[in-house]
Amino acid sequence: MEEVFVKWFEELGMHDVPLVGGKNASLGEMIRNLGRKGVKVPSGFAVTAYAYKYTIEKAGIDKKIREILSDLDTHDVQNLAERGEKIRSLIRNTPLPKELEEEIRKYYREMEKRYGKNVDVAVRSSATAEDLPDASFAGQQETFLNVRGEDELIEKVRECFASLFTNRAISYREDKGFDHFSVFLSVGVQKMVRSDLACSGVMFSIDTESGFKDVVYITGAYGLGENVVQGKVNPDQFYVFKPTLKKGFRPVIEKKLGTKEWKLVYTEGGTKQEEVPIEERKKFVINDDEILKLAEWACIIEEHYKKPMDIEWAKDGITGDLFIVQARPETVHSQRDMSAIQTYVLEEKGKILIEGEAVGSKIGQGKANVIESADEISKFKKGEVLVTDMTDPDWEPIMKIASAIVTNRGGRTCHAAIISRELGIPCVIGTGNATEVIKTGQEITVDCSEGVGRIYEGLLK
Repeated sequence: MEEVFVKWFEELGMHDVPLVGGKNASLGEMIRNLGRKGVKVPSGFAVTAYAYKYTIEKAGIDKKIREILSDLDTHDVQNLAERGEKIRSLIRNTPLPKELEEEIRKYYREMEKRYGKNVDVAVRSSATAEDLPDASFAGQQETFLNVRGEDELIEKVRECFASLFTNRAISYREDKGFDHFSVFLSVGVQKMVRSDLACSGVMFSIDTESGFKDVVYITGAYGLGENVVQGKVNPDQFYVFKPTLKKGFRPVIEKKLGTKEWKLVYTEGGTKQEEVPIEERKKFVINDDEILKLAEWACIIEEHYKKPMDIEWAKDGITGDLFIVQARPETVHSQRDMSAIQTYVLEEKGKILIEGEAVGSKIGQGKANVIESADEISKFKKGEVLVTDMTDPDWEPIMKIASAIVTNRGGRTCHAAIISRELGIPCVIGTGNATEVIKTGQEITVDCSEGVGRIYEGLLK
């Protein structure tokens, strides 16, 4: 591993994944190669995986971490939580080595010269076993938005280092058989796009459900992008047909209005949720020109990487410009054997309790378990149907053992949808009020086989 603490995105490319992780390497790759094709990506720098390794080893905490993990049992939620918390506070309370801290401050001051005093940055962690094609690590590490000033930045870098040991990340590595000490953490520090004053979202260069390669699927909502990624809102959805787009036509083939009740905006020292006025909810967040520009960029990015991509976009409310803030390989359809098709059919019909968006095409059933908050996840049993307002990456341990998942909120590009697709579990999202309609202990069938997600009463054949 190259022994350097910090690098500008402009100096990075895909060959730097071991040094800076998938997200940061990908940002550098796009800035260097796609900028001239019109794709805009905000600049910044990466604190390297070497800096993380140097910090852990210099303080000698790697030995302590091994001790804490020696009797880990990831299937015991309590056991996992105690060990995770111990390791995180150990790392959070370890000061960064002086020489590393100086370097980070120097780069941030350089950004201040470019963008003004106390420039607002997004601080995101990027694991270096991350974006291995068969593992998405989706939302497993931390993201801090609207970070300002050197001191706050240093504190957030330490928080990011600690996030390599969130409960969900520990549990995921154990399941996938990754060694905790061969996964490192890099931190990306990127100029913020003022999408709190406009909108943002996620797009895929293929259809997320069918794997159909000739469309770009775009979702968007008001405010900062975390709401779409985490499934806090039901976003607007757009489809663009790629073959005719490439010939210069304007093929927006579907537009579906989302409810978009909330937006994440700036506040003193961070972010907060704000309600979206009714008349704004009734409008699409972007116009046709913007939809087509994003779709064009998705095609350029996909052609460059030569594989289907999962991309985060943002619109700056001050300048009106669109930006790409992240891009990574799509993890489900690109791994699938396209020569075999599986079809699922529900033979019996029953009373429909509620409907929503279908993720995948399978059918699952079992006793419902309505979970309101993370504290209740230890009550969840294998084979039950998880019914909740919205899943959180912390819930990965129970999502893995669920027979199906049903949520009130979220769109097809949110965390619950991505994880369900990876696990091959049927999932119905954005039902509105499943947690009120469905009761714990009730036997239900979750059907995604017909394109609409339906939840039926009883265990149907």
